[in-house]
Amino acid sequence: MEKETEARYSQWLRSELYDPDLKAELEAIKGDEDKINDAFYRDLEFGTGGLRGVIGAGTNRMNVMTVAKASQGYADYLNATFQSPSVAIGHDSRIKSDLFSETAASVFAANGIKVYMYPELMPTPALSFAVRHLGCSGGIVVTASHNPAKYNGYKVYGPDGCQITTKAAEAIQKAINSIDIFSGIRRISFTDGIKAGSIEWIGDETAAAFIDAVSAQSLLKDNDGDKNLSIVYTPLNGAGLRCVTECLKKNGYTNIHVVKEQEHPDGHFPTCPYPNPEIREALELGLRDVKATGSDILIATDPDSDRVGIAVPNKAGDYTLLTGNETGVLLLDWIARRRQELGIMPKSPVAVKTIVTTDMAARIAERYGIEMREVLTGFKYIGEQIGLLEKDGEADRYIFGFEESYGYLTGSYVRDKDAVDGSLMIADMTAYYRKRGLSLLDVLDGLYKEYGYFFNTLHSYEFEGEAGFAKMKAMTEKLRNTPPSAFAGSRVIVRNDYLNSISTDKDGNEKKIDLPVSDVMKFITESGISVVVRPSGTEPKLKIYFSIRADGKEKATVVEKELKAETEAFLGI
Repeated sequence: MEKETEARYSQWLRSELYDPDLKAELEAIKGDEDKINDAFYRDLEFGTGGLRGVIGAGTNRMNVMTVAKASQGYADYLNATFQSPSVAIGHDSRIKSDLFSETAASVFAANGIKVYMYPELMPTPALSFAVRHLGCSGGIVVTASHNPAKYNGYKVYGPDGCQITTKAAEAIQKAINSIDIFSGIRRISFTDGIKAGSIEWIGDETAAAFIDAVSAQSLLKDNDGDKNLSIVYTPLNGAGLRCVTECLKKNGYTNIHVVKEQEHPDGHFPTCPYPNPEIREALELGLRDVKATGSDILIATDPDSDRVGIAVPNKAGDYTLLTGNETGVLLLDWIARRRQELGIMPKSPVAVKTIVTTDMAARIAERYGIEMREVLTGFKYIGEQIGLLEKDGEADRYIFGFEESYGYLTGSYVRDKDAVDGSLMIADMTAYYRKRGLSLLDVLDGLYKEYGYFFNTLHSYEFEGEAGFAKMKAMTEKLRNTPPSAFAGSRVIVRNDYLNSISTDKDGNEKKIDLPVSDVMKFITESGISVVVRPSGTEPKLKIYFSIRADGKEKATVVEKELKAETEAFLGI
């Protein structure tokens, strides 16, 4: 164990901490060099996603001390950037989310920044909405999204309601770096802040306005759909219950069954280790209920209710889980179809997807005359595109944005993915097709017949601790410095290096990539295969995305297996 790491541990052990649980944990790891090193070998990194890490004691952990330090840095940035700044704060159901949000509010208030805080759990998109609705200089939401229970996080938003830019994150990180975690933080008691009015509860009017804004996105008019839809809904013990059910009921969906064991907030997520609607295990109880009730659809939102997953009936009498890509292309096609039917398709419509999202979306967009913009992974980049359109007075051109990781947004009222909006759009789409005697699987099969079968998979590899971080870095450097010339026997014709902003074609010609810098590599082959490799920005994982276009699923599956084995061998996984 390095002396600096040992010194950090010793300082924490003898210092006054804001949470008594921390002192007990520090005592418990005394003498365990590996645990001390992992907790103190670095500071938890602040990036465009804010903070995210394992809850516990240490500089590399999510705790009241690291939250207070980040808040002081953000406060310094706000005071240097805005006149009379204000922030909105929200939080989800995770362990210590309420304590972390109160700690942040106490620091902002002590720094002369007006705080508006939701008095109850609210979805992340409701925080994005509050920032804009209340005219705040920024905002934070305490959440670790769909990560396991041991994680928590701290997402930071700008005045546009979008997650902060790289430039803002760097400025905030610089401010954080100058702060001593024990002597450099100004804070008052949360109770005193409430009494003084420097911390103010966000009223129900803002929550109601958010639900109204989502409802305004509906594309069903009069009797265009069968709203006798039977819905099973699960918030996965998170923050979605109120807003999702209220919004559905407001729009005519009253036949809603909520999964009992997952209805109420619980940061331990006792029914599933990964509260992620992308994972079947998280939806097992929902599938149990949807089968028992014979319902038309299962809708599941993640703990901070910005992602939504669904399961729909199939012809075998069971239910099929749709991927984020499948739901996204269904929504894109339906939104375009409905806008044309209703005569509300804007001139020069724009849709946005990320570089790891299915290329099928571009083909659908082309058919409807929609400009498809492609951005880096992370919904903030989709939000950024909405902001650019708004700046030019053209926000109405935006009709849909989505990413393969179950994030969707149909309007410009927020700048983040919104599972409340996603749930309503999915219900409307299902009701529309149900009235016409079609299931979502029928419609998806029709799209595959029209555009070809697209098979997209994601594989994640965990690398914990300092050694894991170094291993991930070595893998991406290998891809960048000695890249493969082919994948699954198909020659690479385009290699995109988003860290160096260079795209290289098969002849070695280079051109600049006009996107923010990111440690991502994307390869495209002659047969239409695409391979994307990126370290996660919010958790210790390397993510590999494969996209294959083939005559059918069977052929695509064979190619995908070959791709996976080949890529793992190349990277040494």
